[in-house]
Amino acid sequence: MGFFFIQSSQKRFTRRRALVALSALLCAIFVFTSCSTRSANVANGDARAETREVVDGAGRRVRVPQRAERIITLAPNLTEIVYAVGAGPRLVGNTTFCDYPAEAKQVAKVGDTLHPSIERILALRPQVILVSTASQLEAFTRQLEEQHIAVYITDPHDLEGVFQSIEAIGDLLGERERAASLVASLRARTASVEEKVKKEKPLSVFYQLSAEPLYTAGRDSFITDLVRRAGGISVTADVPGAWPRYSDEAALAARPEAVIMATGDSMGAQANAEIAEPLKRSPAVLNNRVYKINGDYLSRPGPRLVDGLEQMARALHPEAFKE
Repeated sequence: MGFFFIQSSQKRFTRRRALVALSALLCAIFVFTSCSTRSANVANGDARAETREVVDGAGRRVRVPQRAERIITLAPNLTEIVYAVGAGPRLVGNTTFCDYPAEAKQVAKVGDTLHPSIERILALRPQVILVSTASQLEAFTRQLEEQHIAVYITDPHDLEGVFQSIEAIGDLLGERERAASLVASLRARTASVEEKVKKEKPLSVFYQLSAEPLYTAGRDSFITDLVRRAGGISVTADVPGAWPRYSDEAALAARPEAVIMATGDSMGAQANAEIAEPLKRSPAVLNNRVYKINGDYLSRPGPRLVDGLEQMARALHPEAFKE
């Protein structure tokens, strides 16, 4: 009888241990599965992961991760901004034109600015894609958003807009303080230029984007604002659009006192080797006031645009910068 009691007790004890072990195993499986699911959601940009809503440069409401760890840029100026605000190590893809700073050349390429590859973009599993205009990714923005990939648009039309874009991208990528410090430095340099040229007589300026066909900077271009800040008045400041084609007749009648030309840049713009034919009899050419400035400083609305402003102001008003 005693032996039977001991044996029964042992069986109950063994069964209890088995139930405890099974419960622990089920709990562990639940925890592991739950953690794995949350990790997968975050990695794949699941809408349930921690996000916040921001408004981009096109006025669109965009839901973005609290901290984006995988970023793609689809324009050189955006690549420069990402590095300038300290988020360069998180850049997983950019375009074939993105060559500054040097580290940008080593980043995986997803095509050029106008024709990025959707397949390459998706393969890099980005959480945020930065684009430079609302139309750049119009064809497949919806497809990207269906994959829970945030598309954030910037589209500045003046230098102040560039500064705001830098601050917005800094905030978007969790680098607010560094972006604010950068913009403060750029604003100080801009103010210094404007202070130096404010007493100089403004010159009428024609900005030649390309010679044949003749394209220039219009009302909506950040270049028009740059010319004004540098102590000039763009003769095409009232022409609608950002980069309008300009007629030979209008260029001949403009008679600018100075011509600004962007040199060939890394995006392959080589159409500016010579002054446009209708400008050859302008006061600018007759007085040898044609100035060539690094195209990368003028074509990329990012931090180096202030370098372009400084060079432009020195060209138009060298006397204002004499020590």
